[in-house]
Amino acid sequence: MFGFFGPARISLTELAALSRRLSVQLAAGVDLRRIWLHEVEQARGVTRSRYADIRETISRGDNLTDGLAATEGFFPPLFCELVDVGEQSGHLAEVLRSLAENYEHQIKLRRRFRSEMSYPMFQLTAALLVVGVLIWAMGFIGQMTGTNPDVLQLGLVGTRGLMIYLSTLAAIGVGGYVLWQKIRRGVLWTRPLQVLIMRVPALAGALDTLALARLTWSLSVTLGAGMELRQALALSLRSTQSWRYVEQIEPIWRSIRGGRELHEAMTETGVFPRRIVDAIAVGERSGRLAETMELLSEQYQDEARAALTVLTRLAGVGVWMMVAGLIIFLIFRIFSSYLGAINNAINGR
Repeated sequence: MFGFFGPARISLTELAALSRRLSVQLAAGVDLRRIWLHEVEQARGVTRSRYADIRETISRGDNLTDGLAATEGFFPPLFCELVDVGEQSGHLAEVLRSLAENYEHQIKLRRRFRSEMSYPMFQLTAALLVVGVLIWAMGFIGQMTGTNPDVLQLGLVGTRGLMIYLSTLAAIGVGGYVLWQKIRRGVLWTRPLQVLIMRVPALAGALDTLALARLTWSLSVTLGAGMELRQALALSLRSTQSWRYVEQIEPIWRSIRGGRELHEAMTETGVFPRRIVDAIAVGERSGRLAETMELLSEQYQDEARAALTVLTRLAGVGVWMMVAGLIIFLIFRIFSSYLGAINNAINGR
């Protein structure tokens, strides 16, 4: 099933809760068919339909991996791949617990970002509303005086102008949301925009830290679950949602096939931090790569919180600049309109 923004996909909140419930019930020995029967009864809307697909597949004797595949992209690839490895290795409950912890961590970061951005967004919303009220009020004044008091000089006056203004804001909002979703899903045409964003020093550093936090966590879980190296590497690099790392999948694998170890292949790309390469080298030599990545992942998770603070401040400054720019624009437009009225009066004399 496709929505306006592409294939319908489970929300992060639902996915975190589902992963937690499944891990607890499977660890307690509850039958998988009984679990999904209960999940279908509790779900609503599109989620209920997709859960029903899973229940039907499992009822036929297939496994959970087959059930997830039947939902046609409703679940993210990382979740599906790890469930498959968990079933093959017999550690599905542990894998789901790791997924739940990761998703819950992401939710906390998002909530913190939204909380700290609430006041700047309130300021921007208030400024935009003031413009809307001004547009509508000019139409009302014009009807009262029989004039056309377009002080903003935008051709937007009265109810009709207000509708055009609101429609424009809605289009910008929807367009921005669609673009953000496409970037998150790694759509190819968004790559130039990612490259442009990563040229902003402070922004690039924070986003890179978040990407590396996802990379190290994914490597720790995929390798810890027993996933084959090539599959684990590709899945982990894609989980970064950064083209800088995604495009290294094939070069790294070619180097490994040529006899290089993983840390050597990653060094040759020239894009991975020395810290990660050295940790992988230690993990390979000790035979405890998954455990090494788990320790490194914990460090990056802590750094991700600091990176989010940087992103929040940058976003707050960006919103403030938009508000300031809007206020300055209004002042100049109104002042220009006022001067124009004075000149017209003088010329009329």
